[in-house]
Amino acid sequence: MKFLVFGAGAIGTYIGGSLVLGGHQVVFVEQPKMVEELRTKGLRLDLTIDERRQTRDAFTVDPRSFVIEPSLESALKFGPFDAAIFALKSFDTLPAMEGLKPFADKLPPIVCLSNGVDNEPTIASALGADKVIYGTVTTAIGRRGSGDIVLEKLRGVGIAAGHLLSERLVAAFDRSYLKCSLFPDALSMKWSKMLTNLIANPTSAILNMTAVQVFANRELYALEIQMLRECLRVMAAMNLSVVDLPGTPVRALALATTLPLWLSKPFLSRAAGGGRGGKMPSFHIDLYSGRSQSEVEYLHGAVVREGLAHGVQTPVNKVLTETLLALTRKEIPLEEFAGQPEKLLAKL
Repeated sequence: MKFLVFGAGAIGTYIGGSLVLGGHQVVFVEQPKMVEELRTKGLRLDLTIDERRQTRDAFTVDPRSFVIEPSLESALKFGPFDAAIFALKSFDTLPAMEGLKPFADKLPPIVCLSNGVDNEPTIASALGADKVIYGTVTTAIGRRGSGDIVLEKLRGVGIAAGHLLSERLVAAFDRSYLKCSLFPDALSMKWSKMLTNLIANPTSAILNMTAVQVFANRELYALEIQMLRECLRVMAAMNLSVVDLPGTPVRALALATTLPLWLSKPFLSRAAGGGRGGKMPSFHIDLYSGRSQSEVEYLHGAVVREGLAHGVQTPVNKVLTETLLALTRKEIPLEEFAGQPEKLLAKL
């Protein structure tokens, strides 16, 4: 198959590079400042923890085996494409669509691997419902530099059924060692993935604490459980199911929220500490790198919006969303809640 990949970030390099190694044709669209560098050095994929590959060495993907272009217009000259891969931050999706609209008739269906539940509807609204395929990534990828990634935890990729390309994509991804599975219900898949993204994400950023530190505090742990329960109630109101994702027992996570705190804490602590491959949660990374936007608006904020639409109260998600957005927009200083759990708990 021939793929168009938007960006050579962590997910783009991992998916696109794996497809190249699997014998597929791949064209990347990347910022001009990175194009020449990647055209010279190629990609580096450290996939050594994947025992199926039977190698102790990282793969160097020769720049002659893929194409990388500084603009969509120049990349489309290498088409037509079977599918595109899209894994941008949720706050970048709408601006990206503005840039894609003029080329809508030349674009292939887009496999959206972004976190959150608002991206696919945004793509469908801009390009048409036939141009979006719901997807998710549970594998943890570390980025060492431009076009240089390391596989930290191999779990897999999910593709929603229902599109003409769905089964073909699953086969192509799976043959490229991406451990891809087909899911019958797109929204249940996406909301189940979002449920895992909620854990210790805004609390870590607001309090400047690791996920392990958050879960070590009994009151903060109880807060995390309340947050997850709100999301589960919203999912139930939407008639969505909690489904297990590749390498990710999401149903066990949901079950843990019904248990006494002392019984569920060991399981959820392991999930919080190891689920992101040892990295700080993404909201913390974005906040402390000075980003002017936060995906909290598209994850916990989505729980609040759908809760309002379906008559489900979501006070914890609402306060966490509003507080982190205030920090992101510099309406309150970073040190306002840093290392002060009691202050956040009092606010809630």
